[in-house]
Amino acid sequence: KRTRMIEIVSQGLATIEVTQKHSGSLFMYAGHRGGAYAKNSFGNIFTAVGVFVLGRLFREAWGGKAPKMQAEFNDFLEKNRICISMELVTAVLGDHGQRPKDDYAVVTAVTELGHGKPQFYSTPEVISFCRKWRLPTNHVWLFSTRKSATSFFAAYDALCEEGTATPVCKALDEIADISVPGSKDHVMVQGEILEGLVARIVSRESSVQMEEVLRNFPIPSLDGGDSDLGPSLRDICAANRSDEKQQIKSLLENVGSSMCPDHRDWFGYSGLEAQSRNADKSVVTHFLQAHPTDYATKKLQEMIGLMKRKNFSASFKSYWNYQKVDSLSNDNLCYKMVIHVYSDSVFRRYQQEMRKNQELWPLYRGFFVDVNLFKANNKKAAELSKDSNTLLRNINGALDSSLSSKDGLADEDSNLMVKLKFLTYKIRTFLIRNGLSTLFKDGPSAYRTYYLRQMKIWGTSASKQKELTKMLDEWAVYIRRKYQNKQLPSSTYLSEAEPFLEQYAKRSPANQALIGAAGDLVQTENFLAILDAQRDEEGDLQPERGTAPSSPTSTSLDVVSKTEGLIVFFPGIPGCAKSALCEQILNTPGGLGDNRPLHSLMGDRTKGRYWQKVADERKKKPFRITLADKNAPNEEVWRQIEDMCGMTKAAAVPVIPDSEGTDSNPFSLEALAVFMFRVLQRVNHPGNLDKASPNAGYILLMFYNLYDGKVCTFNEKLFQLLLEYTKLSMFINKLISVPKRI
Repeated sequence: KRTRMIEIVSQGLATIEVTQKHSGSLFMYAGHRGGAYAKNSFGNIFTAVGVFVLGRLFREAWGGKAPKMQAEFNDFLEKNRICISMELVTAVLGDHGQRPKDDYAVVTAVTELGHGKPQFYSTPEVISFCRKWRLPTNHVWLFSTRKSATSFFAAYDALCEEGTATPVCKALDEIADISVPGSKDHVMVQGEILEGLVARIVSRESSVQMEEVLRNFPIPSLDGGDSDLGPSLRDICAANRSDEKQQIKSLLENVGSSMCPDHRDWFGYSGLEAQSRNADKSVVTHFLQAHPTDYATKKLQEMIGLMKRKNFSASFKSYWNYQKVDSLSNDNLCYKMVIHVYSDSVFRRYQQEMRKNQELWPLYRGFFVDVNLFKANNKKAAELSKDSNTLLRNINGALDSSLSSKDGLADEDSNLMVKLKFLTYKIRTFLIRNGLSTLFKDGPSAYRTYYLRQMKIWGTSASKQKELTKMLDEWAVYIRRKYQNKQLPSSTYLSEAEPFLEQYAKRSPANQALIGAAGDLVQTENFLAILDAQRDEEGDLQPERGTAPSSPTSTSLDVVSKTEGLIVFFPGIPGCAKSALCEQILNTPGGLGDNRPLHSLMGDRTKGRYWQKVADERKKKPFRITLADKNAPNEEVWRQIEDMCGMTKAAAVPVIPDSEGTDSNPFSLEALAVFMFRVLQRVNHPGNLDKASPNAGYILLMFYNLYDGKVCTFNEKLFQLLLEYTKLSMFINKLISVPKRI
């Protein structure tokens, strides 16, 4: 991606835009009646905190005029069908990479639905919008020449392992063609630990547009900077420690009625509590069958219908819309629909569908829809149909004309984006926080395997790997000795990690460079938000351990017991690395993390009927884990595995390499090329399929054609369940959806 981005800039077709990645959670706001949302949820402590922080930003900016401006802002968003997205950074919602010194938010996107396709504002438009309303913006750098674009990536490569906010911002300021400082100084409000940078391709006109915006919209003053803003977020959370509802109530009352006139999204209506707001599951079916009265409804029906037909791993939950409860009747029903995508692979697969049908609307992370189902008499229905058809023709014409002027960029080029994270942040989050479960449940050896693999994936330099190994091994001994068998909570892990890192950094300049910055720990114990249900850092409800999120794809394998057996098999192609994977599993200390014995049968070294031998071995010890190291390319083999599962009470895990596939084959041609390359690198292969084989390419094509026409939906629910059960997540990339009997 980097090379392509530099090429596009060099040709004068585009500009690279770079922004800071603040370490917080997604918060979206569409006005008081439009709603406040976290990533895939609403009406909880996360959205209450977001509304409070946004309201306080208005007080800082407008002083005594804040109530008036808050009401105008709500009205403006709702009338123009606008939603703002923000990075919400607080110390009350759990730990990320560094506890912020202050609670704040920065606007990262503005979206306008209007009467056609959702339109995202360009960054110059976001800045002008925010300066008009005195909302905080992010730090932005623009690189519009080959020299500056190349220098940017070179600067990141030089700083990626030791970079913190101050040196990174200084370096980018010096090489960028345009630098627009953020309203909130990262060092002042969050600290030196910088999560990362986001680089994306934008219009070649962005530099000119940005300069014009900076001339026409100077940095606004903060009229409330010296005035009493009332109790802070931390004060309110500290004073209300009884339960989550009490904290929400106090936050919404303190933000004021101009910002939040009523609290229905959080507390329901007329005695209906939050848990009773779930609507019937048939809402989605009725929505798909209803006659659309506007363009947006028609496009949403297309999107949801496609996702349902393709069994994409997503849920479509509907809730009563209490904001419109006064207009409810049997013939007029209002809902909020939450489209929750469970896996990033869904976005990749949906993009494939968009390439086939360019009229599809895009799918977003954080997707909420107001649905109004109503009955109309024949006359009214005819009028609505006529109006919607006229609107559709007008919109299609407008969209066709707008698509013809995309700066000469192909779709894949216009959407190029890379996220570049810094090692000082990843030490805290990926290596320490995310490794806690492995460290406490599986021990130091498994933890070392975990963090070494992470560093290998990142391409961490050998010298840093050596330094980090020493530090993380010491951390493992320290924290296990202190907590014994009780795992350190990930939501407050920095209470222990930060003092440890501070002391470690003091020992030498090299240690200080490794850690980045330490010593400014914010104590959160007295004001951390209370969660009545376990949620992740974005506000989503966490599934119970051992279960997976619900999915439209059904499976009969709801619970897998570790007292039963397991068959790991490979619907693959020669060269897909199945033998290397099996060998790695066998050599991993502790195996798959439980007490069941491991047994592997390599097809190339097994004489006779391979699958019959597997069945015979499983009958001897039905509770062990069998690694079936042989390609399983057809339904005949799958049925044999099904029979083995039934006879020996075992589950089956199908494993395939990560591949997007083609229209007719689950493996892409790129994957086939990789497999061929691997086979042609082999020497003395036990199955005689190596560089000395005269027909190696033909054999691989034969295997490839065995899968022709077997494009299946990846069963994400089964995938998540089996990963939780088998702890194969360090090895498995994806699962192919074999016949549901397995």
